[in-house]
Amino acid sequence: MRKELLFKRKLSRLAMISCLLLSPAFSAGVAAAQPAGGELVLVDRPGQRQQIFHVYSPSMERTITLQVLTPFDTSAPRPTLYLLNGAGGGEDAATWFRQTDIVQFFAEKNVNVVVPVGGKFSYYTDWQRDDPELGRNKWATFLTKELPPVIDSALHTSGVNAIAGVSMAASAALNLAIAAPELYRGVASYSGCASTTDQLSRTFIDLVLDRADADARNMWGEDGDPDWARNDAVLNAEGLRGKALYISSATGLPGYADNLANPAVNGNNYTLANQIILGGMIEAATNLCTHRLSDRLSELGIPATVEFQPAGTHSWRYWEDALHRSWPILEAAMN
Repeated sequence: MRKELLFKRKLSRLAMISCLLLSPAFSAGVAAAQPAGGELVLVDRPGQRQQIFHVYSPSMERTITLQVLTPFDTSAPRPTLYLLNGAGGGEDAATWFRQTDIVQFFAEKNVNVVVPVGGKFSYYTDWQRDDPELGRNKWATFLTKELPPVIDSALHTSGVNAIAGVSMAASAALNLAIAAPELYRGVASYSGCASTTDQLSRTFIDLVLDRADADARNMWGEDGDPDWARNDAVLNAEGLRGKALYISSATGLPGYADNLANPAVNGNNYTLANQIILGGMIEAATNLCTHRLSDRLSELGIPATVEFQPAGTHSWRYWEDALHRSWPILEAAMN
């Protein structure tokens, strides 16, 4: 019953988005305190290529799990790519590790890859107030201040970073790069909505938060609160100047991964219908958002690699391919 209710809610929100789209107005580890306050509590499988870090966040008063891939060659300090999961925050099956080939893709690459597990429906931002459903979210503080010193110390990194995110986290990646201008040299945004202050983007945000019954007012306040504009990457695009940027989206029309043969669909008609209908409508909305960001970057004369795919839904196969295409840009920025 709850599944049906959530499905109807999604359709209702997406119907609103469709109207807006058509509108012309529109193992054992070492505990060590770190300079920025984070603390490495435990490392599972230390010394292996795939590790699990458990890092205490003072701002959120809890320990955060992170999936870590270490470089192929560790004879010299290497840069770090922070890779953010989507709306589920890595707490469900919709993750980079479970839905894509990132382990194989980065197997012979000299980069640390850090993927937080947590932050579902949080937009990886600092919320003004604790939410009854989501609790305390101070993800911007954790990701930009508490975590990097821990990672740099534990993995002996070069101190050079890039950040990338998908869907909800695509918006976050842009905002985190703007908020911490010296931290990231490269940013990749896959199928995100960079705006926060117009009706379409607010509907999109509500669609995400509705999945958790969370209150957007606890995130950035009431309508008109300055925090909404402060987290609008289109309004604040000037803060992206000087960074290597890769931004992508698709039209939402069915593409090469929208069929029963896709392993993620696994021959399931319901899964395919969900991917084409809901995934198509969501991608169409993020496509409009991405055009808006692209136009703003052009107006400001800020270089960016922007790819608009003629077909493709809001789903992982397209994001895996986008990660592959964006990697040379991120790698060059970090080296």
